[in-house]
Amino acid sequence: MSNIEKYKKYFTKEYLMGPNSFRLLDELISRCPEDVKFDRTLDLGCGYALTSLFIANETDAKHVYAFDLWVPATENYTRITANGLADKIIPIHGDAMDMPFAQDYFDSIVSVDSYHYFGCKPGVFAEKILPYVKENGHVMIAIPGLKEQPQGDLKQLFETWAEGDDSQLFKTASWWDALLKDECGDQCDISVLEADCYDIAWQEWFQSGHEFGLRDKEFLDKGLYDILNFLLIYIRKRK
Repeated sequence: MSNIEKYKKYFTKEYLMGPNSFRLLDELISRCPEDVKFDRTLDLGCGYALTSLFIANETDAKHVYAFDLWVPATENYTRITANGLADKIIPIHGDAMDMPFAQDYFDSIVSVDSYHYFGCKPGVFAEKILPYVKENGHVMIAIPGLKEQPQGDLKQLFETWAEGDDSQLFKTASWWDALLKDECGDQCDISVLEADCYDIAWQEWFQSGHEFGLRDKEFLDKGLYDILNFLLIYIRKRK
Protein backbone atom coordinates (compact mmCIF):
# COMPACT_ATOMS: atom_id res chain seq x y z
CA MET A 1 0.00 0.00 0.00
CA SER A 2 1.20 3.52 -0.76
CA ASN A 3 2.44 6.07 1.73
CA ILE A 4 -0.82 7.98 1.76
CA GLU A 5 0.38 10.36 4.47
CA LYS A 6 2.48 12.26 1.93
CA TYR A 7 -0.76 13.51 0.37
CA LYS A 8 -2.07 15.03 3.61
CA LYS A 9 -1.61 18.57 2.33
CA TYR A 10 -4.59 17.86 0.06
CA PHE A 11 -6.88 16.64 2.86
CA THR A 12 -8.37 20.13 3.12
CA LYS A 13 -11.54 21.95 2.17
CA GLU A 14 -9.66 23.61 -0.72
CA TYR A 15 -9.09 20.26 -2.43
CA LEU A 16 -11.45 17.58 -1.14
CA MET A 17 -14.79 17.39 -2.94
CA GLY A 18 -16.27 14.73 -0.67
CA PRO A 19 -15.14 11.78 1.48
CA ASN A 20 -11.39 11.46 1.01
CA SER A 21 -10.80 10.29 -2.55
CA PHE A 22 -7.19 9.40 -1.73
CA ARG A 23 -8.40 6.77 0.73
CA LEU A 24 -10.84 5.34 -1.79
CA LEU A 25 -8.26 5.24 -4.58
CA ASP A 26 -5.58 3.77 -2.32
CA GLU A 27 -7.86 0.89 -1.35
CA LEU A 28 -9.15 0.49 -4.92
CA ILE A 29 -5.58 0.00 -6.15
CA SER A 30 -4.38 -2.10 -3.22
CA ARG A 31 -7.23 -4.61 -3.69
CA CYS A 32 -7.12 -4.73 -7.48
CA PRO A 33 -6.37 -8.00 -9.32
CA GLU A 34 -2.69 -8.85 -9.64
CA ASP A 35 -2.77 -8.76 -13.44
CA VAL A 36 -3.90 -5.12 -13.69
CA LYS A 37 -1.70 -3.00 -15.94
CA PHE A 38 -1.58 0.77 -15.50
CA ASP A 39 0.70 1.63 -18.45
CA ARG A 40 -1.92 3.83 -20.12
CA THR A 41 -4.60 4.79 -17.61
CA LEU A 42 -7.68 6.97 -17.92
CA ASP A 43 -8.68 8.78 -14.72
CA LEU A 44 -12.36 9.26 -15.54
CA GLY A 45 -13.98 12.17 -13.69
CA CYS A 46 -10.68 13.22 -12.12
CA GLY A 47 -11.91 16.47 -10.56
CA TYR A 48 -8.85 18.49 -9.55
CA ALA A 49 -6.61 15.69 -10.95
CA LEU A 50 -5.40 14.77 -7.48
CA THR A 51 -6.32 11.15 -8.13
CA SER A 52 -4.30 11.41 -11.35
CA LEU A 53 -1.27 12.55 -9.33
CA PHE A 54 -1.75 9.56 -7.05
CA ILE A 55 -1.99 7.09 -9.93
CA ALA A 56 1.10 8.60 -11.59
CA ASN A 57 3.13 8.37 -8.37
CA GLU A 58 1.87 5.15 -6.83
CA THR A 59 1.57 2.80 -9.82
CA ASP A 60 3.79 1.93 -12.76
CA ALA A 61 1.66 4.04 -15.11
CA LYS A 62 3.55 5.59 -18.00
CA HIS A 63 0.74 7.93 -19.05
CA VAL A 64 -2.33 9.05 -17.07
CA TYR A 65 -5.14 10.89 -18.83
CA ALA A 66 -6.86 13.26 -16.37
CA PHE A 67 -10.35 13.57 -17.86
CA ASP A 68 -13.08 15.76 -16.35
CA LEU A 69 -16.13 17.74 -17.40
CA TRP A 70 -16.30 20.32 -14.61
CA VAL A 71 -12.69 21.31 -13.89
CA PRO A 72 -10.89 23.05 -16.78
CA ALA A 73 -7.91 21.18 -18.24
CA THR A 74 -5.75 24.29 -17.98
CA GLU A 75 -6.39 24.53 -14.24
CA ASN A 76 -5.45 20.88 -13.81
CA TYR A 77 -2.38 21.31 -16.01
CA THR A 78 -1.12 24.04 -13.67
CA ARG A 79 -1.47 21.67 -10.71
CA ILE A 80 0.10 18.78 -12.63
CA THR A 81 3.07 20.93 -13.68
CA ALA A 82 3.59 22.20 -10.12
CA ASN A 83 3.95 18.57 -9.06
CA GLY A 84 6.53 17.83 -11.75
CA LEU A 85 4.31 15.41 -13.66
CA ALA A 86 3.66 17.28 -16.91
CA ASP A 87 5.44 14.55 -18.88
CA LYS A 88 3.24 11.83 -17.37
CA ILE A 89 -0.27 13.26 -16.91
CA ILE A 90 -2.33 14.60 -19.82
CA PRO A 91 -5.24 16.86 -18.73
CA ILE A 92 -8.32 16.74 -20.95
CA HIS A 93 -11.68 18.50 -20.66
CA GLY A 94 -14.58 16.41 -21.87
CA ASP A 95 -17.79 14.50 -21.30
CA ALA A 96 -17.75 10.81 -20.31
CA MET A 97 -20.69 10.26 -22.64
CA ASP A 98 -18.68 11.37 -25.64
CA MET A 99 -15.02 10.53 -25.10
CA PRO A 100 -12.47 11.44 -27.79
CA PHE A 101 -10.29 8.33 -27.52
CA ALA A 102 -9.63 5.39 -29.80
CA GLN A 103 -11.35 2.16 -28.83
CA ASP A 104 -9.19 -0.46 -27.07
CA TYR A 105 -6.82 2.35 -26.06
CA PHE A 106 -6.43 2.05 -22.29
CA ASP A 107 -4.86 -0.66 -20.17
CA SER A 108 -6.97 0.58 -17.25
CA ILE A 109 -9.81 3.00 -16.62
CA VAL A 110 -10.09 4.29 -13.05
CA SER A 111 -12.98 6.36 -11.71
CA VAL A 112 -13.23 7.61 -8.13
CA ASP A 113 -16.38 9.19 -6.70
CA SER A 114 -17.80 10.20 -10.07
CA TYR A 115 -19.10 7.20 -12.02
CA HIS A 116 -22.48 7.10 -10.24
CA TYR A 117 -23.29 10.58 -11.60
CA PHE A 118 -23.50 9.29 -15.15
CA GLY A 119 -23.32 5.49 -15.00
CA CYS A 120 -26.59 4.42 -13.38
CA LYS A 121 -28.51 4.22 -16.63
CA PRO A 122 -28.63 0.84 -18.41
CA GLY A 123 -26.31 0.69 -21.38
CA VAL A 124 -23.90 3.40 -20.30
CA PHE A 125 -21.07 1.09 -19.27
CA ALA A 126 -21.30 -1.26 -22.24
CA GLU A 127 -21.71 1.52 -24.80
CA LYS A 128 -19.73 4.46 -23.42
CA ILE A 129 -16.96 3.03 -21.20
CA LEU A 130 -16.06 -0.57 -21.99
CA PRO A 131 -15.11 0.02 -25.66
CA TYR A 132 -12.13 2.17 -24.60
CA VAL A 133 -10.36 -0.48 -22.52
CA LYS A 134 -8.16 -3.13 -24.12
CA GLU A 135 -8.90 -6.85 -24.05
CA ASN A 136 -7.71 -8.16 -20.69
CA GLY A 137 -7.77 -4.53 -19.49
CA HIS A 138 -9.57 -3.41 -16.35
CA VAL A 139 -12.11 -0.81 -15.31
CA MET A 140 -11.94 0.02 -11.60
CA ILE A 141 -14.56 2.18 -9.93
CA ALA A 142 -14.95 3.53 -6.38
CA ILE A 143 -18.31 5.12 -5.58
CA PRO A 144 -20.62 5.81 -2.65
CA GLY A 145 -23.43 3.33 -2.20
CA LEU A 146 -25.98 1.80 0.13
CA LYS A 147 -25.85 -1.18 2.45
CA GLU A 148 -29.63 -1.32 2.21
CA GLN A 149 -32.49 0.76 0.85
CA PRO A 150 -33.64 3.28 3.49
CA GLN A 151 -37.19 2.99 4.73
CA GLY A 152 -39.66 5.25 6.56
CA ASP A 153 -38.19 8.28 8.34
CA LEU A 154 -34.70 7.25 7.28
CA LYS A 155 -35.80 7.31 3.64
CA GLN A 156 -37.09 10.86 4.05
CA LEU A 157 -33.87 11.89 5.79
CA PHE A 158 -31.80 10.30 3.03
CA GLU A 159 -33.73 12.03 0.25
CA THR A 160 -33.45 15.38 2.04
CA TRP A 161 -29.68 14.92 2.42
CA ALA A 162 -29.19 13.75 -1.18
CA GLU A 163 -31.42 16.57 -2.43
CA GLY A 164 -34.01 14.84 -4.56
CA ASP A 165 -32.82 13.23 -7.75
CA ASP A 166 -29.30 12.62 -6.41
CA SER A 167 -30.80 10.03 -4.06
CA GLN A 168 -31.36 7.85 -7.12
CA LEU A 169 -27.59 7.64 -7.69
CA PHE A 170 -26.92 5.64 -4.53
CA LYS A 171 -27.26 1.90 -5.15
CA THR A 172 -26.44 -1.34 -3.34
CA ALA A 173 -23.63 -3.70 -4.30
CA SER A 174 -26.15 -6.23 -5.61
CA TRP A 175 -27.79 -3.56 -7.79
CA TRP A 176 -24.51 -2.65 -9.45
CA ASP A 177 -23.55 -6.30 -9.85
CA ALA A 178 -26.85 -7.06 -11.59
CA LEU A 179 -26.66 -4.00 -13.87
CA LEU A 180 -23.13 -4.71 -15.04
CA LYS A 181 -23.66 -8.43 -15.50
CA ASP A 182 -26.80 -7.74 -17.51
CA GLU A 183 -24.86 -5.34 -19.76
CA CYS A 184 -21.61 -7.18 -20.27
CA GLY A 185 -21.52 -10.34 -18.20
CA ASP A 186 -20.80 -12.40 -21.30
CA GLN A 187 -17.63 -10.48 -22.07
CA CYS A 188 -16.43 -9.34 -18.65
CA ASP A 189 -15.45 -10.63 -15.21
CA ILE A 190 -17.18 -8.48 -12.59
CA SER A 191 -16.64 -8.08 -8.86
CA VAL A 192 -18.36 -5.60 -6.52
CA LEU A 193 -16.93 -5.22 -3.00
CA GLU A 194 -17.59 -3.03 0.01
CA ALA A 195 -14.67 -0.75 0.87
CA ASP A 196 -12.99 -0.91 4.27
CA CYS A 197 -11.98 2.77 4.41
CA TYR A 198 -15.53 4.00 5.09
CA ASP A 199 -14.88 5.47 8.55
CA ILE A 200 -11.62 7.28 7.85
CA ALA A 201 -12.72 8.61 4.44
CA TRP A 202 -15.74 10.27 6.04
CA GLN A 203 -13.84 11.51 9.11
CA GLU A 204 -11.20 13.24 7.00
CA TRP A 205 -13.97 14.90 4.98
CA PHE A 206 -15.62 16.13 8.17
CA GLN A 207 -12.29 17.36 9.54
CA SER A 208 -11.57 19.37 6.39
CA GLY A 209 -14.03 21.99 7.59
CA HIS A 210 -15.76 22.19 4.21
CA GLU A 211 -19.31 23.52 4.58
CA PHE A 212 -20.68 20.49 2.72
CA GLY A 213 -18.68 18.19 4.99
CA LEU A 214 -20.23 19.79 8.07
CA ARG A 215 -23.67 19.41 6.50
CA ASP A 216 -22.96 15.75 5.70
CA LYS A 217 -21.90 15.08 9.29
CA GLU A 218 -25.17 16.47 10.60
CA PHE A 219 -27.19 14.08 8.43
CA LEU A 220 -24.96 11.05 8.95
CA ASP A 221 -25.14 11.52 12.71
CA LYS A 222 -28.93 11.28 12.48
CA GLY A 223 -28.76 7.74 11.12
CA LEU A 224 -27.45 7.76 7.54
CA TYR A 225 -24.01 6.60 8.68
CA ASP A 226 -25.37 3.09 9.24
CA ILE A 227 -26.89 2.58 5.78
CA LEU A 228 -24.27 4.16 3.51
CA ASN A 229 -21.06 2.54 2.27
CA PHE A 230 -18.43 2.82 -0.44
CA LEU A 231 -18.25 0.28 -3.23
CA LEU A 232 -15.25 -0.96 -5.18
CA ILE A 233 -16.11 -2.32 -8.62
CA TYR A 234 -13.63 -4.31 -10.70
CA ILE A 235 -14.38 -5.26 -14.32
CA ARG A 236 -11.98 -7.18 -16.56
CA LYS A 237 -12.69 -7.21 -20.27
CA ARG A 238 -12.16 -10.75 -21.52
CA LYS A 239 -10.49 -11.60 -24.82
